[in-house]
Amino acid sequence: MKVIIIGGGWAGCAAAISARKAGAEVHIYERTDLLLGLGNVGGIMRNNGRFTAAEELIEMGAGDLINITDALSRHKNISFPGHKHAWLYDVNEIEPAVKKHLEDLGINIHLIARVTDVSIENRKIKGIFIENEEFVEGDVFIETTGSTGPMGNCLKYGNGCAMCILRCPAFGPRVSLSARAGIEDFQGEREDGSLGAFSGSCKLDKESLSEEVREKLNKDGVMIIDIPPEDVNLEKLKSKVCQQYALKEFAENIILLDTGSAKLMTTYYLLEKLRKIKGLEKAKYIDPYAGGKGNSVRYLSMAPRTDDMKIKGIDNMFCAGEKSGLFVGHTEAMCTGALAGHNAVRYHLGIPLLILPSSTAIGDIISYANHKLLTRKGRKNRYTFAGAEYFERMNKLGLYSTDVEEIKNRVKKLNLNDILAQPLI
Repeated sequence: MKVIIIGGGWAGCAAAISARKAGAEVHIYERTDLLLGLGNVGGIMRNNGRFTAAEELIEMGAGDLINITDALSRHKNISFPGHKHAWLYDVNEIEPAVKKHLEDLGINIHLIARVTDVSIENRKIKGIFIENEEFVEGDVFIETTGSTGPMGNCLKYGNGCAMCILRCPAFGPRVSLSARAGIEDFQGEREDGSLGAFSGSCKLDKESLSEEVREKLNKDGVMIIDIPPEDVNLEKLKSKVCQQYALKEFAENIILLDTGSAKLMTTYYLLEKLRKIKGLEKAKYIDPYAGGKGNSVRYLSMAPRTDDMKIKGIDNMFCAGEKSGLFVGHTEAMCTGALAGHNAVRYHLGIPLLILPSSTAIGDIISYANHKLLTRKGRKNRYTFAGAEYFERMNKLGLYSTDVEEIKNRVKKLNLNDILAQPLI
């Protein structure tokens, strides 16, 4: 069987791995020249409940990408406001390592291959159209195109194109393929009812920072610097996509993390004001390049789905990552992607689809976020293992743990160990 994955971010890569392990021929179509998308500027893993989810994923047999980020972590078990035991992988090394792993598994990667449309007949996708008008047929399709772009959305709901890693002007805009197939998208909202939300961080060139700041980051992985009182802006927190970082500490301080570059934990910050701060007098943005003005706007394209990650209204199309709901983070993308890839093969073989039980953190967030997406109030929230509403739920339900053996035993008791690595063909 042939599984076609549209979008090569964390979710698409995770879907490709689990579908390949299940025995399918797998093709990823990615519109840019890099895999991982926002993974090239992210870098934060295992913070708060993401530790639990990462260990669950490993025990379920889908920990390949977790193992790669672990291996490339510059710092382990660091803390910053609202977050404990975070691991920071090197964003400058991650993409080639993931690409090699996928190629070693025999996954076919097609770069600079923007998918623009689908052919659908009797509720089934027959194939996809590549921008050069090539038509590619497949058996099952997984959409992991994310929820950011095109440029018009960042202009309408943000501060214009911020020239981010997604590079819509160069590689073309994102296309919602579920919408092309006739399924209406959901949009996320902010508190005031406006659509979308700003990405939550920027990358600074570490070499543009003072020697003292560089040394502190390289040694400790984190540096917190007071913002001048006149420049504190609490209102800006409401626009952040990452509600787990919408704490007043992130408005009152410059919080820098070492991910190979210097990760600035704010949506955007006027360069002139940033350079007023000691040690940042020569600071330079490298993603987004217009980080002094704005950032990318996300959550403008989510597909209605069931808890097995299948898109409602289409028989042979699954989704994962931000396309599948108001999820925040790499770990969340890997979890939804791994399940979608595995279930794509199950679907083709006529095997009952896997729904992970809510007694696992992964199964619970997939179900909970899906339920919340049905209400307008729920569409104003974001769902992540790392904080905000869902992490509170994890704690309340007793799902959060940093005890690796406890997490492994939880998965084993449910007979789910290595479930996502099973060969099915």
